[in-house]
Amino acid sequence: MTVALTIAGSDPSGGAGIQADLKTFHQFGVYGEAVITLLTVQNTQRVSRVECLPPGLVREQIRAVVEDIRPLAAKTGALGNRAIVEAVAEEAAAFDFPLVVDPVMISKHGAPLIAGDAAETVRAILLPKACLLTPNLAEAEALTGLTVRSPDEMRLAAARLCAMGARSVLVKGGHLAGRAVDVLLTEGRFHEFTAARIDTAHTHGTGCAYSAAITAELAKGRPLVDAVETAKRFITEAIRTNPGLGRGSGPVNLHASEKM
Repeated sequence: MTVALTIAGSDPSGGAGIQADLKTFHQFGVYGEAVITLLTVQNTQRVSRVECLPPGLVREQIRAVVEDIRPLAAKTGALGNRAIVEAVAEEAAAFDFPLVVDPVMISKHGAPLIAGDAAETVRAILLPKACLLTPNLAEAEALTGLTVRSPDEMRLAAARLCAMGARSVLVKGGHLAGRAVDVLLTEGRFHEFTAARIDTAHTHGTGCAYSAAITAELAKGRPLVDAVETAKRFITEAIRTNPGLGRGSGPVNLHASEKM
């Protein structure tokens, strides 16, 4: 049984965070492990509370799962504060499997999921541990200081982030006008993944599920470009077939198939 690990926050409504990651792992036929970094009080309409766990507890969770049921790939999501970022980065230094870093900063509702002073820590010590970094446009801007509003600017941001230490970077263009274009820079080459834009408010958890799908495919031993291509098909279908749950930005369909 292939094993993958998520290190992320909890979404009690089930659409994002570790809940979305574990559902996605399961959909890809991968056994999922989960280290919780923070708890949220949220639904499809709001985030009303975020409570970070003690960094030592996060560290102990990582060590417990890695020493017993070793994953073949891992990902991070919302990390909450600088101390947790430092704890995760220190543990990740010993990983002998790929780490996908999804630099979650803001929830779909606009609530901050990481303290303001932690962004520099992500840049300095976690980003260099990433086999793949998966920022959206706003996160790419926050990490690079560049304006990122077009495919050309996405390429510039990806190059800057690789220069800062990430092995590969996938800048997600879900908020671009027109078609949804994602730009991957890996091994010095750019790749674009394009899909038709789907007009829906139900996109809660897209970044989590997308990065979890990539992580699952990497755990299976798939090459990175192939893993991203498969994950892109999956998340596009998950958005297209969303179940319409909730009265706000509802979850995508995590039962979707990547073979659409």
